[in-house]
Amino acid sequence: MTPFLSRIAVVTAGLPIVLGSAYLGGWFLLALTAVAGLVALHEFYRLARTLRPLVLAGYGGALAGLLGAHVDGAAWMLGGYLLTFVLAFVFAAVSETRQSTTVAIATTALGAGWIGLGLGHLVLIRAFEGDGRLAAITVLLTVFVSDTVAFLAGRFAGRHKMTPVVSPGKTWEGFTAGAVAGVFTSFLALYKEDLFEHTWETLVLGAVIVAAGTLGDLFESLIKRDLGTKDTGRILLGHGGVLDRIDSLLFAAPAAYFTLLALGRV
Repeated sequence: MTPFLSRIAVVTAGLPIVLGSAYLGGWFLLALTAVAGLVALHEFYRLARTLRPLVLAGYGGALAGLLGAHVDGAAWMLGGYLLTFVLAFVFAAVSETRQSTTVAIATTALGAGWIGLGLGHLVLIRAFEGDGRLAAITVLLTVFVSDTVAFLAGRFAGRHKMTPVVSPGKTWEGFTAGAVAGVFTSFLALYKEDLFEHTWETLVLGAVIVAAGTLGDLFESLIKRDLGTKDTGRILLGHGGVLDRIDSLLFAAPAAYFTLLALGRV
Protein backbone atom coordinates (compact mmCIF):
# COMPACT_ATOMS: atom_id res chain seq x y z
CA MET A 1 0.00 0.00 0.00
CA THR A 2 1.39 3.40 -0.96
CA PRO A 3 1.76 6.13 1.73
CA PHE A 4 -1.05 8.11 0.10
CA LEU A 5 -3.48 5.17 0.12
CA SER A 6 -2.51 4.30 3.70
CA ARG A 7 -3.39 7.85 4.72
CA ILE A 8 -6.82 7.46 3.16
CA ALA A 9 -7.33 4.14 4.95
CA VAL A 10 -6.37 5.60 8.33
CA VAL A 11 -8.66 8.61 7.86
CA THR A 12 -11.56 6.43 6.75
CA ALA A 13 -11.23 4.24 9.82
CA GLY A 14 -10.24 6.84 12.39
CA LEU A 15 -12.24 9.98 11.61
CA PRO A 16 -15.66 8.48 12.51
CA ILE A 17 -14.24 7.28 15.85
CA VAL A 18 -12.81 10.71 16.68
CA LEU A 19 -15.91 12.65 15.66
CA GLY A 20 -18.18 10.09 17.34
CA SER A 21 -16.28 10.44 20.61
CA ALA A 22 -16.53 14.24 20.40
CA TYR A 23 -20.24 13.96 19.69
CA LEU A 24 -20.86 11.66 22.66
CA GLY A 25 -18.41 13.48 24.95
CA GLY A 26 -18.04 12.44 28.58
CA TRP A 27 -16.12 9.25 29.27
CA PHE A 28 -15.99 8.38 25.56
CA LEU A 29 -13.93 11.47 24.74
CA LEU A 30 -11.85 11.07 27.89
CA ALA A 31 -11.02 7.47 26.96
CA LEU A 32 -10.02 8.45 23.42
CA THR A 33 -7.84 11.37 24.52
CA ALA A 34 -6.25 9.23 27.24
CA VAL A 35 -5.31 6.46 24.81
CA ALA A 36 -4.10 8.91 22.16
CA GLY A 37 -2.19 10.89 24.78
CA LEU A 38 -0.41 7.86 26.22
CA VAL A 39 0.59 6.56 22.78
CA ALA A 40 1.80 10.01 21.69
CA LEU A 41 3.73 10.41 24.96
CA HIS A 42 5.32 7.00 24.47
CA GLU A 43 6.42 8.06 20.99
CA PHE A 44 7.90 11.32 22.26
CA TYR A 45 9.71 9.77 25.21
CA ARG A 46 11.06 7.01 22.99
CA LEU A 47 12.56 9.58 20.64
CA ALA A 48 13.95 11.55 23.58
CA ARG A 49 15.28 8.48 25.41
CA THR A 50 18.86 9.84 25.42
CA LEU A 51 17.54 12.66 27.63
CA ARG A 52 16.28 10.06 30.12
CA PRO A 53 12.71 11.30 30.65
CA LEU A 54 10.93 9.93 33.71
CA VAL A 55 8.20 8.33 31.67
CA LEU A 56 5.95 7.13 34.50
CA ALA A 57 5.84 10.65 35.90
CA GLY A 58 4.87 11.99 32.47
CA TYR A 59 2.16 9.39 31.98
CA GLY A 60 0.77 10.05 35.44
CA GLY A 61 0.74 13.84 35.04
CA ALA A 62 -0.84 13.75 31.59
CA LEU A 63 -3.57 11.32 32.67
CA ALA A 64 -4.24 13.30 35.85
CA GLY A 65 -4.57 16.48 33.78
CA LEU A 66 -7.05 14.89 31.39
CA LEU A 67 -9.05 13.44 34.26
CA GLY A 68 -9.04 16.81 35.99
CA ALA A 69 -10.34 18.53 32.84
CA HIS A 70 -13.12 15.96 32.61
CA VAL A 71 -14.11 16.11 36.29
CA ASP A 72 -14.02 19.80 37.09
CA GLY A 73 -12.51 22.06 34.45
CA ALA A 74 -9.33 24.02 33.84
CA ALA A 75 -8.18 24.42 37.45
CA TRP A 76 -8.27 20.67 38.08
CA MET A 77 -6.59 20.03 34.75
CA LEU A 78 -3.67 22.23 35.77
CA GLY A 79 -3.58 20.64 39.21
CA GLY A 80 -3.45 17.19 37.64
CA TYR A 81 -0.63 18.20 35.32
CA LEU A 82 1.41 19.57 38.24
CA LEU A 83 1.47 16.04 39.61
CA THR A 84 4.11 15.49 36.92
CA PHE A 85 6.66 17.45 38.95
CA VAL A 86 5.90 15.62 42.19
CA LEU A 87 6.24 12.23 40.52
CA ALA A 88 9.32 13.35 38.59
CA PHE A 89 11.00 14.44 41.83
CA VAL A 90 10.25 11.09 43.47
CA PHE A 91 11.48 9.02 40.53
CA ALA A 92 14.54 11.21 40.01
CA ALA A 93 15.45 10.83 43.68
CA VAL A 94 15.47 7.03 43.53
CA SER A 95 16.80 6.50 40.00
CA GLU A 96 20.41 6.15 38.90
CA THR A 97 21.26 7.91 35.66
CA ARG A 98 24.14 9.84 34.19
CA GLN A 99 21.76 12.33 32.62
CA SER A 100 21.24 15.72 34.20
CA THR A 101 18.24 15.66 36.54
CA THR A 102 17.21 19.08 35.24
CA VAL A 103 17.20 17.84 31.65
CA ALA A 104 15.32 14.65 32.56
CA ILE A 105 12.60 16.49 34.49
CA ALA A 106 12.33 19.22 31.82
CA THR A 107 11.84 16.61 29.08
CA THR A 108 9.26 14.81 31.20
CA ALA A 109 7.32 18.00 31.90
CA LEU A 110 7.49 19.11 28.26
CA GLY A 111 5.90 15.91 27.04
CA ALA A 112 3.17 15.82 29.70
CA GLY A 113 2.31 19.49 29.18
CA TRP A 114 2.52 19.55 25.41
CA ILE A 115 0.38 16.45 24.92
CA GLY A 116 -1.68 16.21 28.11
CA LEU A 117 -2.69 19.87 28.31
CA GLY A 118 -3.17 20.10 24.54
CA LEU A 119 -5.70 17.28 24.53
CA GLY A 120 -7.12 18.46 27.84
CA HIS A 121 -8.28 21.70 26.23
CA LEU A 122 -10.36 19.68 23.77
CA VAL A 123 -12.04 18.03 26.76
CA LEU A 124 -12.65 21.49 28.25
CA ILE A 125 -14.22 22.75 25.01
CA ARG A 126 -16.54 19.74 24.83
CA ALA A 127 -17.65 20.47 28.39
CA PHE A 128 -18.93 23.98 27.52
CA GLU A 129 -22.54 24.48 28.51
CA GLY A 130 -24.91 24.18 25.55
CA ASP A 131 -22.54 24.46 22.60
CA GLY A 132 -19.63 22.26 23.67
CA ARG A 133 -20.44 19.50 21.20
CA LEU A 134 -20.59 21.90 18.26
CA ALA A 135 -17.44 23.74 19.32
CA ALA A 136 -15.39 20.55 19.78
CA ILE A 137 -16.46 19.07 16.46
CA THR A 138 -15.75 22.40 14.73
CA VAL A 139 -12.21 22.43 16.11
CA LEU A 140 -11.59 18.84 15.01
CA LEU A 141 -13.03 19.35 11.53
CA THR A 142 -11.18 22.62 10.99
CA VAL A 143 -7.85 21.06 11.95
CA PHE A 144 -8.49 17.97 9.84
CA VAL A 145 -9.58 19.86 6.71
CA SER A 146 -6.78 22.42 7.01
CA ASP A 147 -4.11 19.73 7.41
CA THR A 148 -5.50 17.55 4.62
CA VAL A 149 -5.91 20.34 2.06
CA ALA A 150 -2.48 21.75 2.94
CA PHE A 151 -0.92 18.33 2.41
CA LEU A 152 -2.67 17.74 -0.93
CA ALA A 153 -2.05 21.25 -2.25
CA GLY A 154 1.58 21.12 -1.21
CA ARG A 155 2.00 17.70 -2.77
CA PHE A 156 0.52 18.57 -6.15
CA ALA A 157 1.02 22.33 -6.48
CA GLY A 158 3.66 23.31 -3.92
CA ARG A 159 6.58 25.30 -5.31
CA HIS A 160 7.76 27.71 -2.63
CA LYS A 161 9.17 26.29 0.60
CA MET A 162 7.59 27.72 3.72
CA THR A 163 10.24 26.72 6.28
CA PRO A 164 13.11 24.96 4.51
CA VAL A 165 15.07 24.41 7.73
CA VAL A 166 12.29 23.34 10.13
CA SER A 167 9.98 21.47 7.73
CA PRO A 168 11.23 21.20 4.13
CA GLY A 169 8.02 19.56 2.91
CA LYS A 170 5.77 22.51 3.75
CA THR A 171 5.02 25.08 1.06
CA TRP A 172 3.29 28.45 0.98
CA GLU A 173 0.86 27.12 -1.60
CA GLY A 174 -0.14 24.31 0.74
CA PHE A 175 -0.44 26.63 3.73
CA THR A 176 -2.61 29.10 1.81
CA ALA A 177 -4.96 26.42 0.49
CA GLY A 178 -5.19 24.78 3.91
CA ALA A 179 -5.86 28.10 5.64
CA VAL A 180 -8.67 29.03 3.27
CA ALA A 181 -10.22 25.57 3.56
CA GLY A 182 -9.91 25.58 7.35
CA VAL A 183 -11.52 29.00 7.84
CA PHE A 184 -14.29 28.05 5.41
CA THR A 185 -14.89 24.81 7.33
CA SER A 186 -15.26 26.73 10.58
CA PHE A 187 -17.66 29.13 8.90
CA LEU A 188 -19.80 26.31 7.49
CA ALA A 189 -19.87 24.42 10.79
CA LEU A 190 -21.06 27.45 12.74
CA TYR A 191 -23.19 29.19 10.10
CA LYS A 192 -26.65 29.99 11.44
CA GLU A 193 -25.84 28.26 14.74
CA ASP A 194 -26.21 29.83 18.18
CA LEU A 195 -22.54 29.77 19.15
CA PHE A 196 -21.82 33.20 17.66
CA GLU A 197 -23.98 36.21 16.92
CA HIS A 198 -21.76 37.65 14.18
CA THR A 199 -20.17 36.06 11.12
CA TRP A 200 -16.79 37.67 11.76
CA GLU A 201 -16.49 35.70 15.00
CA THR A 202 -16.68 32.39 13.14
CA LEU A 203 -13.97 33.60 10.77
CA VAL A 204 -11.77 34.71 13.67
CA LEU A 205 -12.13 31.33 15.35
CA GLY A 206 -11.29 29.53 12.12
CA ALA A 207 -8.25 31.73 11.50
CA VAL A 208 -6.98 31.18 15.05
CA ILE A 209 -7.40 27.39 14.77
CA VAL A 210 -5.56 27.33 11.43
CA ALA A 211 -2.72 29.56 12.63
CA ALA A 212 -2.28 27.66 15.90
CA GLY A 213 -2.51 24.31 14.12
CA THR A 214 0.24 25.35 11.71
CA LEU A 215 2.46 26.41 14.60
CA GLY A 216 1.75 23.11 16.32
CA ASP A 217 2.82 21.22 13.22
CA LEU A 218 6.00 23.27 12.91
CA PHE A 219 6.73 22.86 16.62
CA GLU A 220 6.63 19.09 16.30
CA SER A 221 8.80 19.28 13.17
CA LEU A 222 11.36 21.32 15.12
CA ILE A 223 11.35 18.76 17.96
CA LYS A 224 11.75 15.87 15.51
CA ARG A 225 14.59 17.65 13.74
CA ASP A 226 16.33 18.26 17.05
CA LEU A 227 15.92 14.59 18.00
CA GLY A 228 17.04 13.40 14.57
CA THR A 229 13.94 11.67 13.21
CA LYS A 230 11.38 12.11 10.44
CA ASP A 231 8.31 10.45 12.00
CA THR A 232 7.45 9.70 15.61
CA GLY A 233 6.25 6.19 14.74
CA ARG A 234 4.53 3.92 12.22
CA ILE A 235 1.35 2.97 14.02
CA LEU A 236 -0.77 5.07 11.62
CA LEU A 237 1.04 3.89 8.47
CA GLY A 238 1.38 6.83 6.07
CA HIS A 239 0.48 9.29 8.82
CA GLY A 240 3.45 8.17 10.92
CA GLY A 241 2.81 8.08 14.64
CA VAL A 242 -0.09 9.33 16.73
CA LEU A 243 1.92 12.41 17.67
CA ASP A 244 2.40 13.15 13.97
CA ARG A 245 -1.39 13.07 13.56
CA ILE A 246 -2.38 15.20 16.56
CA ASP A 247 0.47 17.75 16.55
CA SER A 248 -1.70 20.50 15.05
CA LEU A 249 -4.54 19.81 17.49
CA LEU A 250 -2.21 20.15 20.49
CA PHE A 251 -1.82 23.86 19.72
CA ALA A 252 -5.19 24.44 18.04
CA ALA A 253 -7.35 23.20 20.93
CA PRO A 254 -5.86 25.55 23.57
CA ALA A 255 -5.97 28.45 21.09
CA ALA A 256 -9.63 27.73 20.28
CA TYR A 257 -10.49 27.45 23.98
CA PHE A 258 -9.06 30.86 24.86
CA THR A 259 -10.52 32.42 21.71
CA LEU A 260 -13.97 31.22 22.74
CA LEU A 261 -13.37 32.67 26.19
CA ALA A 262 -12.24 36.00 24.72
CA LEU A 263 -15.32 36.18 22.49
CA GLY A 264 -17.54 35.58 25.50
CA ARG A 265 -19.06 32.35 24.23
CA VAL A 266 -18.50 30.39 27.41
